[in-house]
Amino acid sequence: MEAKGHGGQVDFDGQYVTIKRKGFLARSVVGKGEKRLHISNITAVQWKPAGMMVNGFIQFTVPGGNELKSSFGSQTSSAMQDENSVVFTKQQQPKFEILRAAIDTAIVQHRAPQVAQVRLVSVADELAKLGTLLQQGMLTQREFDQQKARLLGM
Repeated sequence: MEAKGHGGQVDFDGQYVTIKRKGFLARSVVGKGEKRLHISNITAVQWKPAGMMVNGFIQFTVPGGNELKSSFGSQTSSAMQDENSVVFTKQQQPKFEILRAAIDTAIVQHRAPQVAQVRLVSVADELAKLGTLLQQGMLTQREFDQQKARLLGM
């Protein structure tokens, strides 16, 4: 999936966001070339929709990134200077909206299994500890069953 903007283009393959810049405008503002960001490294996606008289932009926040702070009324011009941003016009915005939704979904899906896995490991560890305490005689069968039900949400 790709969205071409003003002075740059964003490609997304489900795992990597690639910002590409070509031509004179790219050379004069940020610099030509490509930047690839894995979705696990994107901590936020800033969005400013385009208006009738102003362009919009999409900006990716990454750990250690050096985003430019803008003053009132100069967000879009500041985004043109930022290597993690791509500016788009009102006509280009629909493709960027689809791209943004796909990236947001991929970030959530990438992080969701990790949260579930951590919970399963900790419940399994707790059950193993309870089993050891039961075997050592430090818990009664009734206490073990109560704690097991609590951990499993029964």
